[in-house]
Amino acid sequence: MLGHEWSEAAFRRGMVPCVPSGGRTMAPVHSCAVATARAVGRAHPQSGVFALMLAAILLVGCAAFSPDAGMDAVRDITAAELNQNALKTDTAEKAIAAEARVRRLLSAPLSANAAVEIALLNNKGLQAAYNDLGMAEAAKVAASLPPNPAFSASGISTPVELDLEARLVADVLALATLPARAAIADERFRQAQLGAATETLRIGVKARRDYYRAVAARTLVTYLVEAQSAAETSAKVANELASTGAMNKLDQAREQSFSVELQTQLVGARQEAARAREVLIRTLGLSGNDLRFRLPEALPALPRQIRNLSRVEVETIRRRLDLQIARIEVDALAKSYGLTKATRFINLLEVGGVSRTQRDASGVRGTGGGAEVEIQVPIFDFGEVRVREAGEAYMGAVNRLTEKAVNARSEAREAYAAYRSSYDIARRYRDQVLPLRKVITEETMLRYGAMQIDVFGLLAEARQRLAANVAAINAQRDFWLASANLGAAIAGGGRETGLEPSLAGANVPTTAAKE
Repeated sequence: MLGHEWSEAAFRRGMVPCVPSGGRTMAPVHSCAVATARAVGRAHPQSGVFALMLAAILLVGCAAFSPDAGMDAVRDITAAELNQNALKTDTAEKAIAAEARVRRLLSAPLSANAAVEIALLNNKGLQAAYNDLGMAEAAKVAASLPPNPAFSASGISTPVELDLEARLVADVLALATLPARAAIADERFRQAQLGAATETLRIGVKARRDYYRAVAARTLVTYLVEAQSAAETSAKVANELASTGAMNKLDQAREQSFSVELQTQLVGARQEAARAREVLIRTLGLSGNDLRFRLPEALPALPRQIRNLSRVEVETIRRRLDLQIARIEVDALAKSYGLTKATRFINLLEVGGVSRTQRDASGVRGTGGGAEVEIQVPIFDFGEVRVREAGEAYMGAVNRLTEKAVNARSEAREAYAAYRSSYDIARRYRDQVLPLRKVITEETMLRYGAMQIDVFGLLAEARQRLAANVAAINAQRDFWLASANLGAAIAGGGRETGLEPSLAGANVPTTAAKE
């Protein structure tokens, strides 16, 4: 009966149907098995079933592990999206080379690209994801192998006779559907490759984000140290003037209050810098002597021009890895659905060979053989449950793919808008706000020296200048974070939501009304 379910002509073209005749879907089988099966089909035109089973058996020779456990696809995607190399340190030589490379990168002040490279080489969670990919390849190879036959032997001895029996049983249905199941396993393995690439992009993008946060926090500490030093000097001068009567008690208290507020703000900034550095350390997978790495004094300068992505949505649909994974899921479920429909009435068909030897009390001995077939009779379940479940799973995957596509477009537009606006904000601080604050500070100092304004006016300007510089550091950090988020929105690898908290911005003293 199985022989009439499969199209011999389709098989000779290298295809096997995933559903019965009348609504079949074709799926390619492995080429090495197909070539041999075609030769058998030409020599025996009526032996389609035999050729199909022969091709399934020959898949044993085709099912082999790749030299790099599927890392070739991960490396290609990583090189294209991160301009870095993905390395699985599965040998002692690779581990030693990766460690040496990390040490060389840490010998100089860390850059964003160096942080990404170190994370890809040294993050053990990422290496675990590559191990999962190797397990997925093992599952693919296992799914491509024919089912193992079962052998059993029994012996019964009585005073009257001796009965010996041996059985060899094979699952014919599993053997016949092996090419289709192997094709599904290939799809699942491709999903696993894209999943490992997604994790690689996630670690790379996270390393870049954590790097920018750590450098921005360090930059703020450096600025506050300078401001606090100047405030302490001013407070000492105020104490000396107050001791001579040249400054009243109110102005002296204002000077001291500003110095104490800066000290408090500096403590919080240092704590944030330490926290951001530890987050970066965890992402890079560093420990021991590697913790003494150096960060630059300031964030990278803003680029002269920003990326103009007029077709950001098109690029997102083409490159986004989670969409590719969802598409493969739909294809795999379509094939699985077709296979379920093809085997809805017969999901157990075993054929066995039997050999029996008997000897009676008189010494007469006889040996014979035969065959047995075991088939599950669909009395209560005609396969409708499995077909309905497979159909719903397929439609669910289609709907999830559609949802992901809609969300990906929206996320790309949002990320691109944030990228452009953060650049405009950071540039305005650099080109307009800070130069104007410098002019205001200089004019304020001239007026204070000419005794046209008092200490309160001078302190108010110092507070405003401090707030402007903190905001400029935050704006520059936000731009580089938005740049990393844009890449993640287009290619995949994790998306951050919500506003970035200000670095010590909440603690900047505000200007009060003059009493």
